[in-house]
Amino acid sequence: MTTTDTRPLAGKVALVAGGTRGGGRGIAVELGAAGATVYVTGRSSTGDRSDLDRPETIEETAAQVTAEGGLGIPVRTDHSSPDEVRGLVGRIAAEQQGRLDILVNSVWGGDPLTDWEHPLWEQDLDTGLRLLRQAVETHVITSRFALPLLVARGSGLVVEVTDGNTARYRGSFFYDLAKSTVIRLAVAQAAELRPHGVAAVALTPGFLRSEAMLEHFGVTEDTWREGVAKDPDFAHSESPRYLGRAVAALAADPDVMAKSGRALATWGLYQEYGFTDADGSRPDFAAHWARNLEEEYGPLGDPL
Repeated sequence: MTTTDTRPLAGKVALVAGGTRGGGRGIAVELGAAGATVYVTGRSSTGDRSDLDRPETIEETAAQVTAEGGLGIPVRTDHSSPDEVRGLVGRIAAEQQGRLDILVNSVWGGDPLTDWEHPLWEQDLDTGLRLLRQAVETHVITSRFALPLLVARGSGLVVEVTDGNTARYRGSFFYDLAKSTVIRLAVAQAAELRPHGVAAVALTPGFLRSEAMLEHFGVTEDTWREGVAKDPDFAHSESPRYLGRAVAALAADPDVMAKSGRALATWGLYQEYGFTDADGSRPDFAAHWARNLEEEYGPLGDPL
C-alpha cells in the first residue's frame, strides 16, 4: 500500500471553522488521519472558554489531528468578526504559501439559543436573530475571506455542515431556518465556484454522538450503547468520526465536482465510498427512520 493510499490528503491544507467539538472535531481529526494540515478554529481555547462554557478546546482537537498523522494548528477565532477571520486567512496564506484546499464551515453554537417549545410568535426575537447570526453569518463571513485562496488554486472543496438534507421542517422556527439556509449557502457557492473548479456541498450527519449528547445520555464514547436503554433510536447513532470520514472521502475524490451543489448525508456517502464508523459499524439513520419512525413522524422529505 502506498502513502497516497493511506494518506490521500497528504500535502493538502484544510480550515475547519468550528472545529472545537462535535462534528467539527470529528472532521478535523479525520482530515488529519488522511494526512492533511488542518487549521482548527473556534472560540474555546485553553484558559479562555466561549460563552458556551464547555471544556473542549481547539488545542485538544489540533493535538488529536497531529496524533492521527496530520498537522493540527489551533487558531482562536470568532467567526462572527470579519477582522478576526481576515487575519486568520491571512495567516494561512502566509504560512502555506497561499494554499488552502478544503474549507469546512461547521460553526454552530446554537443549542442554548434554540427554543423547541414555542412557535415563532411566542419566541424571544433577539435570541432567535442571534442564533441566525451565529449559525449563518459566521459561515458567510468565513467563506467571504477564505474562498479567494481556493479560487486562486483552481480546485478545492467547501463543506457546509448542516442538519438534514431534505425539506422536512426541523421542529423549531429559527433552528429550521438556520439549517436550511446553510444548505442554500452550499448551493449558491457551488454556482459561483463552478467556473473556478471548486466544489461546494452541504453535508449532514445522522443521530450524532457529540460530547453534549453523550453527557445527556450519561455515557461516554466507549460506553455509548448503554444509552440505548433510554432511547432505542440511540442504537443507530454515529460518532463524529463518521462525519469526518465522509468529508475526507469527498476531499479525496477526484470527481467531487459531480456532487457540487448537492445536499449530502453520511448515510448515502458510506455506501458510495465504503467507509465505516470508528467502531467498524455503518450507521444509516435514514434507513432506520424509514423502518421505525416514518409512520409516526412522516417521511424525512424530498432531497434538496
